[in-house]
Amino acid sequence: MMKSLPLSLFSALSLLLAAHVQADARPDHYKGEPAETLEQAVANFSEYNTRLAELLTGELTPAALNEVHQLTYTLENALAKINEETAALAQTLEEVHVASESNQPLVVKDRGEAYLAVSRTLVP
Repeated sequence: MMKSLPLSLFSALSLLLAAHVQADARPDHYKGEPAETLEQAVANFSEYNTRLAELLTGELTPAALNEVHQLTYTLENALAKINEETAALAQTLEEVHVASESNQPLVVKDRGEAYLAVSRTLVP
């Protein structure tokens, strides 16, 4: 005798399957500008946010929507790199924090300078 799935589990599995199918159906025909370094990612993020803001002030015609669609690829690339770099930055800051608690001035200086070099790319 086969047991049936509880309705909540069946619903959750159905939603996951639908999301997977929808993700596969999403067009992925633009690559966007690369974001190989944090500097490049921040520059693209700033420039393409400005472009998006300009487009949003006008009428969202099919041509404008296509432009938005295209520039989101560059924004996604930039955000992915920024997220990657800020995760590593958080780890570097934690090293500064722990070294300051445990009276390690050389580590504080080294990791603190590394932290500032990256963080100042985000906020000068």
